[in-house]
Amino acid sequence: QGSFSLYRRSICLYYQSDGERLCNTSTVKHKTKNILFKEKITMKYNNVEFDTYFKNYPDQNGFFGKYGGSYIPPELQVAMNEIAEAYQTICKSSKFIAELRKIRKEFQGRPTPISYLERLSNSIGTGVQLYVKREDLNHTGAHKLNHCMGEALLAKYMGKKKVIAETGAGQHGVALATAAAYFGLECDIYMGSVDIKKQAPNVARMKILGARVIEVTDGLATLKEAVDAAFAAYCKEYKDAIYCIGSVVGPHPFPMMVRDFQSVVGIEAREQFLDMTGELPDAVVACVGGGSNAMGLFSGFLNDPVDIYGVEPLGRGIKMGDHAASLTYGTEGIMHGFNSIMLKDENGEPAPVYSVASGLDYPSCGPEHAFLHDLGRVKYDVVNDDETIDAFYTLSRLEGIIPAIESSHAVAYGMKLAKTMGKGSVLINLSGRGDKDMDYIIEKYGIR
Repeated sequence: QGSFSLYRRSICLYYQSDGERLCNTSTVKHKTKNILFKEKITMKYNNVEFDTYFKNYPDQNGFFGKYGGSYIPPELQVAMNEIAEAYQTICKSSKFIAELRKIRKEFQGRPTPISYLERLSNSIGTGVQLYVKREDLNHTGAHKLNHCMGEALLAKYMGKKKVIAETGAGQHGVALATAAAYFGLECDIYMGSVDIKKQAPNVARMKILGARVIEVTDGLATLKEAVDAAFAAYCKEYKDAIYCIGSVVGPHPFPMMVRDFQSVVGIEAREQFLDMTGELPDAVVACVGGGSNAMGLFSGFLNDPVDIYGVEPLGRGIKMGDHAASLTYGTEGIMHGFNSIMLKDENGEPAPVYSVASGLDYPSCGPEHAFLHDLGRVKYDVVNDDETIDAFYTLSRLEGIIPAIESSHAVAYGMKLAKTMGKGSVLINLSGRGDKDMDYIIEKYGIR
C-alpha cells in the first residue's frame, strides 16, 4: 500500500511444521532442532489474512473494518481529498522515493540499530532475552521524524508553504520543526500549556529551529486541546498549508500515511533481528497513545507467528481522569474526524485523561489499533505510572540508556512479560530518548 510496499524489501517467509519459528531464507536452520524451514505461512485472524493485509486496509474510504473514515466539514474534506490524491500519486514516484531514502540515510541516520539488553535480561532471571529497537538514535531523538520528513516532503511536492501540527510530548513538534527547517517551510506548532511546562527542553528546541509554538489554554490544556486548536487553524489555512498529524489518528489519509512512513521501523527491526539471532522474537512490544511508533513496529510482524503487545498508560488508576487507556476502558466513538475506540464522559464526550507521559494523554487511539484489537491480532494491556518510572530508572542504570517516559511504558511491560515467560525473546520499541523528560523527572521523582 503506497510507500509501504516501496520501502519493504522482499522477504520470503518460511516456518517449521509446527509454526514455531520464522526465518527469512530456506537456508537458515532452527537454533535447537537444526532443521530447514520449507513451508510458507499466512497469519489469519477472523477471516483477515495478513499476507495481503496492507493491500486491503484501509479501504479506499480510509476504513479499517468499521474504524477510521473521515468525519469532517465538507470544506475541509476537499483539502483531505487533495492530500490523499497527492500521497497516492507522489509516494509511487521514483523521485519521491529516492529523495526520502536519501534523507533517511544521510540526514536521519537510518537504519537505527537493535540493542541486546544483557544486564537487564540477566536481572530478570528467567532466561528470556530482551532487545530494544533504538528509535532514540533517530535524528531528533524519537521515531517522529520518520513521518514528519515524509509529510514535509509531500508538502513540498504539493507546493505548500507551511506545515501545521499539534504536539504533546514535544517530539512531534521538534521533528516537524526540523523537517520544516530542512525544506524551508513555515511551521506552527500547537501545544497545551500543561505540556509546555512539562516539556520545556523541547519547546526551546522548536523555537531554535524556527517554529512558532502556540500555547493552548482551553480545557485540560493537553494533547486533545492542542489537536482541536491545530485543526481549527488548518481550516483557515488549508490552501497554503498542510496539517501534519503526529500519529496514526485523524481523518483519512493520515492513519494510513503515517503508518506507511513509520513502517520503516518494523521492516528494519524484522531484518535486523533475524540477522542477529537467526530467528524472530517471540514477542514485540510498543507503547500506545495515538499509536504511531507501535504501528511502525507492528507492521513488520503482523504476518508472523509473533505475539504483539500494545501498552497503554494506566496512570494513577482505573478511575476516569486518572488514565488514558482508551482501548482497555473505552467504547466506539468519533473525535478529531475519525471513528475509533475512545474514553467518554457521562455525556458521551471525550473524557478527561491523564498520563505521566505527555505523548500518551489522548482519549482515543488510531483506528487501525482499534481494528487489530477487535481482531485479536494485537493484545493491548496497561502499566501504571509507578511501573513506568521504575522501568525508566532501571533501564538507565543497567544499560546506560535513558528512555523517554512514553517508551518506559513499553520497557516496563516488556520486563513484566519476560517474568512470565520461561524462555524466548522480547523486542521492545524504544520510541524516544529521555532528554526531554529530565527536568520533569528530577522535579517530581528526584534522583533515585
